[in-house]
Amino acid sequence: MTLTADSTIMDLLKEKPDSANVLFRFGMGCLGCSVARGESIREAAMAHGIPLEELLDALGIKEN
Repeated sequence: MTLTADSTIMDLLKEKPDSANVLFRFGMGCLGCSVARGESIREAAMAHGIPLEELLDALGIKEN
């Protein structure tokens, strides 16, 4: 699976389990909550006030 900013947090964690550590560093502690199942990486970044490009870079995801 190719991960993008529009992939869900759940897809990210399934594909790259170690990404949880990156998300925690950015203050995203609710990875198992119901919102994370359907929330995209882009939406999560906006909700937490995190610059998307910075988060994607830390996760090793190239933005299209």
